Amino acid sequence: MPEVPKVAVLGAGAIGCFVGGLWQSAGLDVRFVGRAHVGDEIAGNGLTLSDHSGWSWHCDATDVDFAADPTRLAEAELIVLTVKCTALAEAARTIADHARPGTAVLSLLNGVRAASELVALLPDHPVIAGMVPFNVAALGDGRWHQGSKGRVTVQRTEITETLAKDLEGSRASLSLKSDMMPVMWGKLLLNLNNPVNALSGLTLREELSQRGYRKVFSASIREALAVLRAAGVTPASITALPPGALPHMLDTPDWFFRNVGLRLQKIDGTARSSMADDLAKRRPTEIDYLNGEVVALARRHAMEAPVNARVMELIKVAETEGLEPIRARDLADAVLG
Repeated sequence: MPEVPKVAVLGAGAIGCFVGGLWQSAGLDVRFVGRAHVGDEIAGNGLTLSDHSGWSWHCDATDVDFAADPTRLAEAELIVLTVKCTALAEAARTIADHARPGTAVLSLLNGVRAASELVALLPDHPVIAGMVPFNVAALGDGRWHQGSKGRVTVQRTEITETLAKDLEGSRASLSLKSDMMPVMWGKLLLNLNNPVNALSGLTLREELSQRGYRKVFSASIREALAVLRAAGVTPASITALPPGALPHMLDTPDWFFRNVGLRLQKIDGTARSSMADDLAKRRPTEIDYLNGEVVALARRHAMEAPVNARVMELIKVAETEGLEPIRARDLADAVLG
């Protein structure tokens, strides 16, 4: 088996710093390429990771190889891409301009089409699909916190088998799958809560503790599952519950969900969706890559997806007009009637 490659994380924000940091904590050779302000934060504080179980790890700034200069990609043997879907095309151009031909690219983006888009944009680079199931919050001062449980899942290839062997037994251990599409759709079903959380203006725990918000999330999943059945797609289980059981759990009374549902996923008090951060900073969101995928797939099969379409509409309004948090009952009325 080949040696573990030199890794470069491109788009090192919350997910990139956390995943790359986990890999470095397990002994991998990792360099980070990201925005200068993230590098400045790490330079002043070091890199600190923590999770919902109480685990933490710190790396001094002098031991973190962070740069804003994309020419560093030329040193990498594996590029881990952790940008937002909205920045995928720009990131692909950066890789094409600065990475050596033949360097593999592992996509850890949301949605189901990032890897296929990268294949078209990067014909000189092998593309590997991957999925991050957990939430990461930026706490400031070089600290990133994993607020929910899960293990990174990647497509089985020679290079990822090498990675998995080297990371085995650590907190960074990988799950390997030969067919990633069911995994990506399974994750997308969970990501249908991202816009609900963003519109609530609350943390994930606070939002999911209110049945009105969960009703919208549940209806989004039910609609997506119907579309996936028509398309012949069987989504993989990403949580302790199979996809078909998720709406039933979400529809339970508040007292039950708070004591069972939240504990199953181990969502702590800091977790919130990245879409909420995007709306707060008036940045374009990934809504077209999440609920938009459900709407597009429905159209390809002569179906409608009104719940997901309505959620998209509300996010588009928030993108242009700014976010005014919507109460649980009001959101359920606005989406479900």
